[in-house]
Amino acid sequence: MTQGPSCWGKTDEMGRPSHHLAHHSMDVAAVLEMLLAHPILSKRVAAAAGAPLGSRATGWLAAFAFLHDIGKLSPSFQAKAWPSDIARGTRSHLSEGLIWADRLLDGQPLLDGVAAPLIEPLIKTETEEAWFGALFAHHGRPLPFNDVVPPHDPRVVFPDAPGYDWRAEDRRMGEALRLWFPEIAIPADALRSSRLVHLFAGLLALADWIGSDAQAFPHVLDFDPDYGATARGRAARALYSVGVSAPPWPTSQPSFAALTGHPEPQGVQKAIADVPSSANLVIVEAETGSGKTEAALAHFAQLRSAGRVDALYFAVPTRAAAGQLHRRVHKAMSRVGGPDAVLAVPGMLRAGEAEGKKLPGFRVLWDDDRNHWAAEHPSRFLAAAIAVGTIDQALLAGLRIKHAPLRAAALTRSLLVIDEVHASDAYMNAIARPLVAEHVALGGHALPMSATLGSGQRAAWLGQDTPTREAAEAAPYPTIWHDAARSEPLCPDADTRRKTVHPIPVPTMDPAEAARRAIEAAACGARVLVIRNTVDSAVETWQHVTAAQPDLCLTVAGRPTLHHARFAAEDRHALDAAVENALGRGATESGVVVIGTQTLEQSLDIDADVLITDLCPMDVLLQRVGRLHRHVDRVRPPGFEAAYVQVMVPEGGLAPLAIGPRYENGLGAWRVAGGYGGIYLDLRVLELTRRCVTGETPWRIPSDNRHLVETATHPDALSEVETEMGWSEYGIQIDAKALAEGRAGGLVTLDRAKPFPSTFPDVDETVQTRLGARGPNFALPNGTVGPFGTPISTIAPPAHWCLGLSGDEPVEVSNFGTALRFVIKDKAFLYQDSGLSELKDPF
Repeated sequence: MTQGPSCWGKTDEMGRPSHHLAHHSMDVAAVLEMLLAHPILSKRVAAAAGAPLGSRATGWLAAFAFLHDIGKLSPSFQAKAWPSDIARGTRSHLSEGLIWADRLLDGQPLLDGVAAPLIEPLIKTETEEAWFGALFAHHGRPLPFNDVVPPHDPRVVFPDAPGYDWRAEDRRMGEALRLWFPEIAIPADALRSSRLVHLFAGLLALADWIGSDAQAFPHVLDFDPDYGATARGRAARALYSVGVSAPPWPTSQPSFAALTGHPEPQGVQKAIADVPSSANLVIVEAETGSGKTEAALAHFAQLRSAGRVDALYFAVPTRAAAGQLHRRVHKAMSRVGGPDAVLAVPGMLRAGEAEGKKLPGFRVLWDDDRNHWAAEHPSRFLAAAIAVGTIDQALLAGLRIKHAPLRAAALTRSLLVIDEVHASDAYMNAIARPLVAEHVALGGHALPMSATLGSGQRAAWLGQDTPTREAAEAAPYPTIWHDAARSEPLCPDADTRRKTVHPIPVPTMDPAEAARRAIEAAACGARVLVIRNTVDSAVETWQHVTAAQPDLCLTVAGRPTLHHARFAAEDRHALDAAVENALGRGATESGVVVIGTQTLEQSLDIDADVLITDLCPMDVLLQRVGRLHRHVDRVRPPGFEAAYVQVMVPEGGLAPLAIGPRYENGLGAWRVAGGYGGIYLDLRVLELTRRCVTGETPWRIPSDNRHLVETATHPDALSEVETEMGWSEYGIQIDAKALAEGRAGGLVTLDRAKPFPSTFPDVDETVQTRLGARGPNFALPNGTVGPFGTPISTIAPPAHWCLGLSGDEPVEVSNFGTALRFVIKDKAFLYQDSGLSELKDPF
């Protein structure tokens, strides 16, 4: 048996050895070395280590990273590319690496005698298990050291193989280390820092991804003693190519006008410039439509120009909001010559105005022929210089799931903006707050924003006690809070764009009545927005409108439709565009009814003449009201000059909902094992909101925002209405549920102040960014065309429709009248212009 001349680390497309292991190891080490020298990342590494690291310490980290694929020395691994029937090992090269490391730590003469500067500091500080665990987690998931490394006969673990001397190749790896890293040493305190271990794990995973690109690092099979300099030059070019180093930016801070297209900053946009430079956590409270997005961009520009960040991740609650905001942010970057904005929504493949198309071999073809590396895989979204996506993509950096260390390490260079932070529930907050705290602990910057943040939530974000109701209502609004020591919050000038909103209670939640009211207004030329709490109620309302006057409905490809989450991703994109065309800033259409669910309530720059909505908690209701008369310069149809919100409430009030309890169109709860389930469960908040709606006093927005939110959400107010309505037992259950959800969130977070973990859950789907079962995503046959004439690739039914299904089952597609029928094993679904529905009798 003959074997190739060298120990390989990478193969070509034909599976033949093509890149020496030492060369690939140096490619990754060189990228890590460049990341450690990055102007922003070097500061985060220093914060994690407790002090700035000099060249010898960063050299130690890069040299240690050089060992990340050392398990590939194993003959069992090398045999994968040999033309031989030699027995293959069952272990991965990561497991082989841990076994190799165990022998080195046990005093075996490995690496040609140059291991001492790398290994002795670990042994002296008793941190070897954590560091080697992080080293071999570069594929995104830790390996359990104790499970992988029981006592072994070395001849079994690294067997002798004819024609291959792994010990000689091991010595060659040592020779490469000696040549390419001649001066290495690291302080003991840095090695003991758990935060540094976590950060190293994430940066190494990022380096491995970049350093494994054969186009950036052409393969060289025969060992070259001078390859170290070659790899370093290629690493510098690779980081520039993928946008991690030197993303484009103006030489001086761009003006507000240049960045946003607006002549002068107003309100929070102007006040945010006065945030102290020592502030890492900044919270903006201001009304919807007040320009918080532009304020966030101005804050980023200030931090970016000052060298405190060089990237931005803008997190919003929904995919629809992400798509719209992506275009706004990209336009802002284009005005000042900044980077292309990546749309961080899985499956979308969009960067700036460019669209990507998947090719075989995990490649992507971009229609502008440029490199948009960070946009090509969800695990890389946070490595983009500018990205806009859902909050979920940021929260994944804080969970014990694959590639969480990479996501968190990439995020450290960014300003993390969380829009509509109030929308997060107890579970999401239990993930988001520790994530932001760790981000800030390393010197990162975060900007949560909300129009309706209750004092309890704000206090939790700032690490303060909840103020009394009196003090909470007395707090100024709008306000910019921050964590700079001994600094007072900033009080921007109130927005001159005030509006008076007249709440009109509608004592029914009947879809027919909602449709009647919408048709009546649209027939008079009004743009009508109808937001229902559930998909079923939205569909029923839409059916009544289409039965009466389909020409008034929102349309896609000429077909009446509505907006909710039960559409294929490609059709959701078309729906988002249709809503913006009907209600967006440039909309010219009038006399239209747009019906939807919570997908339309937040972070969208849409404007309705009339709003019809179900009752919901006050902070959510004010978000919905933010889509009403949003653009003050829009000319309203006659009779709609004043802003009216029609709020549909249960005909018999809310008290009966507490008996049982009973669930009605998103309000109240149903019994589940161990407690309650539902959408808006807290009857106390709903009753207090209902009372605000039924009052005769109009709401002055934004001056009444603080009063309305605290009236309906402050703990003192909840306690009072709970006693009055006799809901004490129910209130205890709801509070217990929130507490349990918070604890559940805490159980799945990745605490970077603690030692690097030895394991993550085996299945990432068991760790989620939002509570509630997630339905599987089914691949549709090629050529499937949806109801709007667009090819669709996947469909994701709700989880409770998919019991017993894994997501791997084939989908049979057939025509069912004007709709499509999807059959998956013994279940069937109907997909049409109203979205996906379940067929109760599929056969």
